[in-house]
Amino acid sequence: MRRWLGMPVAAALALTACVTINVYFPAAEAKEAAKEFVEKVIGDEAGSSAPAPEESKPGGGMASFDPLMLIGIAPAYAQSSPDINIKTPAIQAIQSRMKSRFDGTLRKHFDSGALGFTNDGLVSVRDASKIPLGDRVGVNQAVADQGRDAKAVYREIAVANKHPEWEGQIRAVFAKQWVDSAKGGWWYQDAGGGWKQK
Repeated sequence: MRRWLGMPVAAALALTACVTINVYFPAAEAKEAAKEFVEKVIGDEAGSSAPAPEESKPGGGMASFDPLMLIGIAPAYAQSSPDINIKTPAIQAIQSRMKSRFDGTLRKHFDSGALGFTNDGLVSVRDASKIPLGDRVGVNQAVADQGRDAKAVYREIAVANKHPEWEGQIRAVFAKQWVDSAKGGWWYQDAGGGWKQK
């Protein structure tokens, strides 16, 4: 009988030695980094975004509940730098290509309504009839190249910040930022994939 009474005490002692490490995604910092990156690509002509409501931390949502707190064990939160680094040579090279392509080919087709931002952070041909026949091959190539670079930059930002698992969250933040920074009259996809004009 005594052996059974000692088990809860041993279990409680073992639990007090445990510490939960939660590495949260710094949503506010990611939003600032995305805004800086996107507005450099789109340029000064783009519309400014409306301020978004503040998100609580950690993780951009409500504070997470840890069941160990019920028995008096406080979780420890491991945080790498709160800033999202977008200044690596690889990221800046991609940004430069995207800006050059946007200024050289894509902008005028956003202005015409032919192109739009997709809900997954890419560019798509929305209405090919608005692209002159002689320009279609070049525009389609520019759209494909822009998409390839966008995917690469989302991955590169996650890796540069030592959290490759953040790639999907970074892409989601950027997808929203492309729309927020878009000029009035440009097109974008809503969450369901329908096209809307800003």
